[in-house]
Amino acid sequence: MRGNTQIGDWTFAWREESTTLSPDPDHATVWSFDLEGRPISWFERERLYKRSLASEVHGREQLRGPRRRFRVSPEDAAAMFERILHCVAAAPSASLDPALRARIDDILRWTPATLLNEKQRFDAAYRPVSILPPDQYLAVVLQATFGCSWNRCTYCDFYQDNPFRARGLPEFAVHARAVKALLGRGEALRKRIFLADGNALVLSGERLHPLFEVARREFPGRAISGFVDVLNGEHKTRDEWAALRDLGLERVHVGIETGHDPLLEFMNKPGSAAEALDLVATLKAAGLGVAVIVMCAVGGERYAAAHGSDTARLLSVMPLTAGDIVYLSPFVEHPASEYARKAREEGVRPLDDSATERQYARFRDAVREAHPGVRASRYDIREFVY
Repeated sequence: MRGNTQIGDWTFAWREESTTLSPDPDHATVWSFDLEGRPISWFERERLYKRSLASEVHGREQLRGPRRRFRVSPEDAAAMFERILHCVAAAPSASLDPALRARIDDILRWTPATLLNEKQRFDAAYRPVSILPPDQYLAVVLQATFGCSWNRCTYCDFYQDNPFRARGLPEFAVHARAVKALLGRGEALRKRIFLADGNALVLSGERLHPLFEVARREFPGRAISGFVDVLNGEHKTRDEWAALRDLGLERVHVGIETGHDPLLEFMNKPGSAAEALDLVATLKAAGLGVAVIVMCAVGGERYAAAHGSDTARLLSVMPLTAGDIVYLSPFVEHPASEYARKAREEGVRPLDDSATERQYARFRDAVREAHPGVRASRYDIREFVY
């Protein structure tokens, strides 16, 4: 089910999983809603806004110079919700097809207060979701673990106050049902399952298999993805990975960061370039898709030449195939991190924007030349919203 209807200046567009409305012929303002009627994202006044499942509103605007990102306060979010709902209530929808009219009614049953109160339902279903890769922003996130089993990389602050813990099967089943209730009909937007948190796929097959069964039972027809680090991913054999594939695992996301081993040591990142290559080869031999993540500009000026050459070489020789992804992530230094402290003490100066872009282009070109059909995409962690 999909289509468009034009009534006056208004455009009503619908798909099986969402509804989109625009009140002007130039589409300078566009709002999208899930099947529960909750706003998903909207574009107005040359700004893009996204609403998280917890009703936090994140904004982005492209001005001259760097892209500006910001979070909208709850008070301003309520005012935005009020304005959107007021406009939708004035839409000329009386003559619409009954099914589409019902979607408009679902949007109008919300109020700014009930939308903001979705945070309470989110907090009942989830612990904070730290990070996702871009292809999983619209996945059903199920938290099999919390934190990261390593949690000692000097640059990372996602899990610093979140000790690693794995959920048992009964707790995970309760969580999956709570997520299903939170999503409601909005589940239709989410075509995949992402098994969180930082490296949930480190769990043994004995523990993962029943979790996969629960996930597929509650959210049928969806493939599963998840993170694993090089150190722990190497512990699973090809047959163990293949068994997870048979249970629904589709893609494994691996944070490689760099192909230069001394830089890995500086970052306190476990594993080596050779081990990363072996892991990717094992995953591909098991019939799995892969998304590898490397950082642009990490290590600053000191490591730029070696990071650039070694990482480009590693990306070129990896056995990637069509459908795989290489994420190129601009390094974001957290001032209070151990990485920042070491960089200050050792005089490691950051790369400027132009050098960062040159490194990005080098990695992108290495992927494109060596692996036709493999996508090389920018991955800015500052734009993550779930």
